[in-house]
This record gives sequence, C-alpha cells and structure tokens, in this order.
Amino acid sequence: MASRLKLARFLNCCKVDTLSSCYRQSIFKVSCVRYLSTSKTNMTDKKLFTPGPLGTSPSVKSAMLRDLGSRDVEFIQLVKDIRKKLVNVAGVSGAEFTAVPMQGSGTFAVEAVFQTALPRTNAKVLVFENGAYGKRLGKVCEVMGVEVDVVSFPENEYVDVKKVESLLKGNNSYNLVAMVHCETSSGVFNPVVDVGKLVKKLNPDCTYFVDGMSSFGAVPLDIEDGCIDFLVSSANKCLEGVPGFSYAIARLSKLMKCKGNSRSLSLDLYDQYDNLEKTNQFRFTPPTHTMLAFYKALEEFEKEGGVTGRSARYQENCSILKSGMKELGFQEFLEPYHKGYIITSYKFPDDPNFNFNDFYMKLNERDQVIYPGKVLNADCFRIGNIGYLFPQDIRYLLQCIKDVCKEMNMTLPLKK
Repeated sequence: MASRLKLARFLNCCKVDTLSSCYRQSIFKVSCVRYLSTSKTNMTDKKLFTPGPLGTSPSVKSAMLRDLGSRDVEFIQLVKDIRKKLVNVAGVSGAEFTAVPMQGSGTFAVEAVFQTALPRTNAKVLVFENGAYGKRLGKVCEVMGVEVDVVSFPENEYVDVKKVESLLKGNNSYNLVAMVHCETSSGVFNPVVDVGKLVKKLNPDCTYFVDGMSSFGAVPLDIEDGCIDFLVSSANKCLEGVPGFSYAIARLSKLMKCKGNSRSLSLDLYDQYDNLEKTNQFRFTPPTHTMLAFYKALEEFEKEGGVTGRSARYQENCSILKSGMKELGFQEFLEPYHKGYIITSYKFPDDPNFNFNDFYMKLNERDQVIYPGKVLNADCFRIGNIGYLFPQDIRYLLQCIKDVCKEMNMTLPLKK
C-alpha cells in the first residue's frame, strides 16, 4: 500500500492524468520502476517464525511472475507433474494413492475429506484431539451436521494410544477416525501410525484420516504402515510454496467408493479427482500462479534432499532455538521428552516488565514475526522453525529477543 501511495505521488508530480494514457511510454515505465525500487517505502520480507503462511525463497516468489491460462498445455502438464511429485513426497505407490489438489487453504482440504469420505446418511466420526487444530476437525463435522465424538487429551501430551484402543474395542459404529499429526498449537507430535494400526485392526472398514498440515514433507511418516486413507496438507507449509491451494493424498481404493457422498459441490474431492483424471483440468478456476510457485518449491525441496534434507534443516533450526532460549531463561511449554521440531511453545516469563504485545511488536519492528499461543491452560507464545529459515536466521532472532528483553528492562537470564 505504501508503494502505491508513493507511486500516486510520483504520478501527480509528473502531472500525469491517467496511468493508461502514458503507460505505453517506455521512459515512464522505466522511471516508475526505478523510483519504486529506490523508495524507502519499498517493502522488505519479514522473517516468519510462525506455523504458516511461511517464508519462501526469492526463486519461488519469482516463479509467480508469469501468466498461464488454466487450459494452457504447459499448465496442464504442470498440474500432472505436481500431483505425481506429491505422491512421491508421500512415499507411496502411484498405483494405490493419488494426490488431489483443492483450491483454498488447508482447512478446505480438511472439510473436503469429511465431505467426500463420509456417507450422506448415518455417518459417525471419532476425533482424537489435544489442541486447537484437532478441535477444528470436530467443528467441521458439527457444522456439516455429522454426528461426531471428540475425545480430548491434555494439550501438553500425546494422544494416548492405550485409551484409543479401549475406546475402539468392540465399537464398530464409526465410519471415520481423524486426528492431527503435528498439533501446532503446542508443538506435540501425535502417534498417528500407532493409532492407524489400531483403527484398522479393530474396525477394518473404518476410514482413517490424518491432518498432516504442518508436518508433511518435513516429518518422516509411513502412510502405508500407519494405514492412513487420507492425509491433507497445504502448499504454504513445509514444502515452502505460497498460500492458494491445499491437497489430499488419498488411497484410491477408498476414494473410488466416495462418488456422490459430498454435500458440497466445490469441496467434492472425488469429483475433483475424477475431472483431473479425465481432462487434467480443475473443475473451477485453478490457482495458476500459486501452482507455478509450488512447482518451483518442489524442485528446491528435491535439491535439498527431500524429506530427509528438509527435516535435517528444521531440526537444526529447532536445536539452535531451544538452546538459545534456554540460555536466556525462557521455559518451554512441553516437557523435554517431546521431540517435535516444527514449532516450539514458550511460557510467558514471570517478569513484571514482560508484556506479550510489546514483546511481539518490538520484534515485529525488527522484521521478526513470532506467533501468539493457542493453548488454553497456559499463557504461551510460539516460535516456528519451518519455511525458508536457516540457522543464521534463528541466531539473529535470538539476538533480537535478547535486545528486546533488555529494552523492556527484563532481567536476563530470566528467573524461573
């Protein structure tokens, strides 16, 4: 917005009546570009230490600077390649699984799975939750009018496999069981593989659905061993694309039984798959620029070493963060036995001069963006390690946190 205002002032100084009247003059175009590129109001990227959207590489952003039609042969091939690459990232067979992109944020894909995988009548869902995003799974079902049982666990603990087993034993009334892999409201990694094995052992016909939004591409997960039928994620998470679409990794044997289930036209995962298979095109306007960026992001993901390489960088980021924050005296919300490395929650320090809003804004002024907490039983804030972030970025953030604490007259290291 600031750059646009600057441009408007520039046009006024040039006594230009309309942009269109002089746009064809090359000297004008060059002047505009030069003016904006040297303007102090030209926005710079901030470092996003959040659960998403996340920072992206310059080359991913620049990949969007093209216009392609939705029926362009190049774009059609691009979509085919993206779907194939996503199946490869998932580590599953293309003969047994498919990738179905859906326009919209990750929650769109979540709702698309519920819409598609559940029968229109007598549907019943079991959700295991230990945080805000697990609760959202239950909320989606409630809004759909689907019967749902939400079983809650403490926000600072895993979903308890033994309790899952006791709940499922002798109960075949559920059509679908759902849970979150990485609960980013706290940072907990849930035992989705162990739960999936139990689901299929105790109720073989039940569909098993995992929200892998903030873990897919960076946390190794054996989808086959975990008996996962549907897994969803988003372009702007660990694969480091930009927001605009989400996707489901779907077991074909399950998906093919879902025709006619969806109560929604746009969120019909089966119909989206069917149309992509028949025409290689989306049913409705596709996110062309986002997909151009995502294809570039996938290339960079592969060059980094896939899941193994991406995981290694994020774990190093997390290790540096935790060590530095501990040195400053900040306390983690989770106990040390939790091994998550996507995002870390920290308790508000017991310092009379600490105010989270001030803390957040002072970091933001230094182009360092952290995130408020989402847990209900503790005052926390969160720092993510994912996206286009590297060890030097984490070290600089730690220095900024130290500077901000001093600016706020907080005593370092913090007292426990």
